[in-house]
Amino acid sequence: MLRSPLAPHPVRTGPHPVLAPLAAAALLTALTACSSGSPQEDPDAGADTAGAQEETAGPPGAEIATVTGAEIEVLAEKGGDEVLETLASPNDFGEERAFLVESNEGEWLEVLLPIRPNGTTGWVRSEEVTLSGTDYRVEIDMAGFEFTVLEGEEEVRTGVIGTGENETPTPPGRYYFTELLQPPDPEGPYGAYAFGLSGFSESLEIFAGGPGQLAVHGTNDESALGRQVSHGCVRVSNEDITWMAENLPIGTPVEISG
Repeated sequence: MLRSPLAPHPVRTGPHPVLAPLAAAALLTALTACSSGSPQEDPDAGADTAGAQEETAGPPGAEIATVTGAEIEVLAEKGGDEVLETLASPNDFGEERAFLVESNEGEWLEVLLPIRPNGTTGWVRSEEVTLSGTDYRVEIDMAGFEFTVLEGEEEVRTGVIGTGENETPTPPGRYYFTELLQPPDPEGPYGAYAFGLSGFSESLEIFAGGPGQLAVHGTNDESALGRQVSHGCVRVSNEDITWMAENLPIGTPVEISG
């Protein structure tokens, strides 16, 4: 999990709380492959987040569970005694803790977790979260170097991506957006925005002092798109990441395929 030495800080209401600048800088530094240089590089990155379209009302394409208390116990089995994780909310970077719901069984929800190994799920009590929904999902085709955003079955946006290099590949799998950061300089290596993902590099246990968290972010070098260029993150154009920041809520599913 991402760790921050900072004390808790206030958040605003709405889909994307304000993240403290130093906390966001720490997350951007820790995100795997968010620059083409050495993992020891520490680009100047801070945060203020952008508003995003509110979650879809009514029957959702995907359910998002947002924690209502200060922490939540995630159980290994539905109704069991083994606590898999205890996760704080807001998370280390000021975002309300949210999970992508994989199975809704009324009193219990099976949720996708932002922990290693990638794809780990656990069970939470439905009374400890609020449910919202989104019809959006993001599909990332690494072989074709392309992303597609779908709303239901309709393709609403596509674009070119950059992916991890052979030594630090982007791991395929099912993830979701966990936080949204806005670097102070849109011309920097992270571009205009960076979405943290619930997954982690499978080749880097630690990156720049962080846990090797994956991200989808913009770039200051769009000529590098369409190639394997990163330490594992997915790069898109600044225009594309800005559209995502304005439209996709935290919890949006992200499917990465090889």
